[in-house]
Amino acid sequence: MRKLLLSTTALAAAATLSVNSAIADVSISGYTEWVYQSRSSNVAANDGTSMGSDSEIKISFSNKTDSGLDITMATEMTTDADDALIDESNISIAGGFGKIVLGGQDGAADNYGIDAEDVVSEEIQATGTDTLALLDTDVEATDVDNNKITYHLPAMGGLTAGISFTDDGTDSTSGNQDSIGIGAQYKMEAAGASITIGGATYNQEQVSGTVDVESQNMGVSIVSGDITLKVAQATYEATNADEEANGVGIKFNVSDGMSIAAYTVKVEDSTGTTDEEYANTGAEVTYSVASGLTAYLNISDYDYKTGSGTGAGTTADSGTVSKLTIKATF
Repeated sequence: MRKLLLSTTALAAAATLSVNSAIADVSISGYTEWVYQSRSSNVAANDGTSMGSDSEIKISFSNKTDSGLDITMATEMTTDADDALIDESNISIAGGFGKIVLGGQDGAADNYGIDAEDVVSEEIQATGTDTLALLDTDVEATDVDNNKITYHLPAMGGLTAGISFTDDGTDSTSGNQDSIGIGAQYKMEAAGASITIGGATYNQEQVSGTVDVESQNMGVSIVSGDITLKVAQATYEATNADEEANGVGIKFNVSDGMSIAAYTVKVEDSTGTTDEEYANTGAEVTYSVASGLTAYLNISDYDYKTGSGTGAGTTADSGTVSKLTIKATF
């Protein structure tokens, strides 16, 4: 009798697993890229060449319930030789009401903001000398992949929008506090071009007596045939930081397998305690070597000025960074 019960239980479990596997869609994807970078800098410590790599695996399970809800579980893992971490892990529930995302994922501010440097796939930021917290025209959010709850409204014509809330989990006297991100985009067609207007705002409360972290973004993206134009502006405010960034980027699809893009961005901090300036102008050539294999060639010319403020960085720097990236996607 005991053997019969165990056998029956095993068959039932196997049948349940078989049914669940049949109705759940499983997707596994990933990428790996190898990078060679050369930097010519006025600061000796920043001058030289280097190699690097980056890779990630994404596993997702999706299911549609009898009531019509689309439920998805997604996990992204960084898989470099010395870096095996969970990058993002979340569950999403979508239906006629919109979409709710629970867990580690980009917030609404990042989802809807428009960045001038989005015209390139492989950005170059010459870090190491500047103290500016905002280095492009995207909204600056410090909890990009932190555990949060995000709600996306259902599309209403050309309007899409969302809001995110992150509970920091600390008391009101220590550490960073809760944060809220809000973003929206409106898409329309005009004169044969596709136009998208986007904006985002992010706020993170700080310990009582200090300045809250705030960032805003406004941008427009215009796609006409093989040409894409992006113009954006962003601000960032925090303790000893009052930054404004302005930028423009353009991309041209030469053919199905090749594109050329260029951008220029300038950031200024005018708090009076830093008075820093950072300018970054770059270009990218993208070439599809084969299906799933792409080469990127980037070059960036940067200039960082410390200014006269007491809180500015101690070392001004300018130079050129070039980078070759070979990326395989699966």
